[in-house]
Amino acid sequence: MRLFIVLLALVPSLAFSQGYPNKPVKIIIPFAPGGASDFVGRILQPKLAELLGQQIIIENRPGASGNIGLEAGARSAPDGYTLYLGNVGTVAINISVFPKLPVDPRRDFIAVTQVVDVPGVLVGHPSFPPNTVKEIIAFAKANPGKVNYASPGSGSQNRLEMENLRKAAGGLDMVHIPYKGGAGPAVSALVAGETQLMFVTASSAMPMVKAGRLKVYAITAAKRSSELPNVPTMDEAGFPGFDSGSWQGVFVPTGTPKEVVDRLFVILHQAMKAPEVIDRLSKGGVDVVTSASSAGFGEFVAQEIQRWAKAVKESGATVD
Repeated sequence: MRLFIVLLALVPSLAFSQGYPNKPVKIIIPFAPGGASDFVGRILQPKLAELLGQQIIIENRPGASGNIGLEAGARSAPDGYTLYLGNVGTVAINISVFPKLPVDPRRDFIAVTQVVDVPGVLVGHPSFPPNTVKEIIAFAKANPGKVNYASPGSGSQNRLEMENLRKAAGGLDMVHIPYKGGAGPAVSALVAGETQLMFVTASSAMPMVKAGRLKVYAITAAKRSSELPNVPTMDEAGFPGFDSGSWQGVFVPTGTPKEVVDRLFVILHQAMKAPEVIDRLSKGGVDVVTSASSAGFGEFVAQEIQRWAKAVKESGATVD
């Protein structure tokens, strides 16, 4: 009798996974259109739809440094029909910056796989006088409180990178201007001249850099970008320790059947290996990076949470 009950309990899960998916699948992106997450999600969207045989719906849920989308993803039904495209900021950094964050990524999500790594760049408005990172430091020291820098949120990686630069330069009096909804609004404000400077993902800034509407100073990666071969790394610019790419990965709510997680892992790897996906991402300065296993990605996320907790503490960054 007990065995019968156990088998009966397994039947819905097995039947569900065999028929998955049989309706559209939603991807929650915790930032507004125009940012790196939206860029990656919309390139992944058509290939994922082809491989799953279902419509893929992108749902942008911006606000609160990505926390609105984070909570929406975690509170979704654990049935495989809502995926969450998380990044280093929402999944690994926010938990240390926001003490009352209701979501713990280690508890409330299953990590499926990393999909990309996005290097960052330090960019400025074309009218901003400095032309090198060292000139930025000199200008900020000579003009205390007169340099405004943008970010997509108080607890964002972009803000932490600027805090690290200020600290590395011996302390700079600069004004932080946070924008809601991701890098899109922040970049637009920089282009409009509302601010002078910011760290941002390469994919978010690349179109404006190539159009001459933003000035690029350095890249936060271990090596130069093939799309920006003349732009030095932060290390080359005299500021080591800025190899901090913005990884992104797919998550599902805790409780999602293992069979569904395993299928998504395989499908996502197939999508990320597609030549057209790799090519489109590369042109935006984005590298395809996938995990060896879902468990391995989960371990990586836990390590990143610890790493950025230390960075938050050392920088002294707080919510504005």
